[in-house]
Amino acid sequence: MTYSRPKDIAQTFSLTGINKTQTPLSRFAILAFLGGTFIAFGGLLSVMVAGGMPGIGAENPGLVKFAAGALFPVGLIMVSVAGADLFTSDCTGMILPYLDKQIKMKSVLKILILSYFFNFVGTQFIAYFMTYQTGIISYDPWLSYLHNYSEAKANQDFCKVLIKGIGANWLVCLGTWMGYAGKDIMSKSIGIWIPVMLFVTLGFEHSIANMFFIPAAIYTGADILWSNFIVNNLIPATIGNIIGGMGLVGCAYWYVYMKK
Repeated sequence: MTYSRPKDIAQTFSLTGINKTQTPLSRFAILAFLGGTFIAFGGLLSVMVAGGMPGIGAENPGLVKFAAGALFPVGLIMVSVAGADLFTSDCTGMILPYLDKQIKMKSVLKILILSYFFNFVGTQFIAYFMTYQTGIISYDPWLSYLHNYSEAKANQDFCKVLIKGIGANWLVCLGTWMGYAGKDIMSKSIGIWIPVMLFVTLGFEHSIANMFFIPAAIYTGADILWSNFIVNNLIPATIGNIIGGMGLVGCAYWYVYMKK
């Protein structure tokens, strides 16, 4: 089985960033909306399975964490294989061509802002319509699982969430990177699955995923204020995601494989 070398991946990842700056706004908005929905679907799947294991969780909580971690990556696999845009992987995809002096900083900021906004719209579509309005998690054990999971996320120290955000997007962007190594769907999926499973199982903070989990809990009656979600979780997770994706993957691999 053949796969792309890291140096080739760096060039491919960089080219995707350049292509995004040339995509018409209407098409990019749809891709980013879909990116948000795919990540939210992965989150919903993890809630349905891990949340339905209260007996196992009482005896072996690590197994429940692993179940959630093992299932959540389907979202990023759909993003990569079906084609969609995700803010967190854009943190690497946009910084590579910027450091290579192929795009300007205003293009980087434009893509990140648009991606973040339309990812949010996509996650809310799944959280409100496909989760809350359908009532598929409106009763226990799923409701209690989602509420407890989200309330814990929304009541953490700012710095702790920021550090967890760095870890999350370090691994998510590494998953996207490893996905580019594969030359068939199976190898792409495995490359993506390993790091993303790791970040979810470890309990790190992914801003786009949290745009689904915590609002879905709010819509279904959790004792969480939108202000607490934004200030205590979304802002520090986003900052950490930017640092992890741009610094620990984008800047690191640009220096190793692309710097002339």
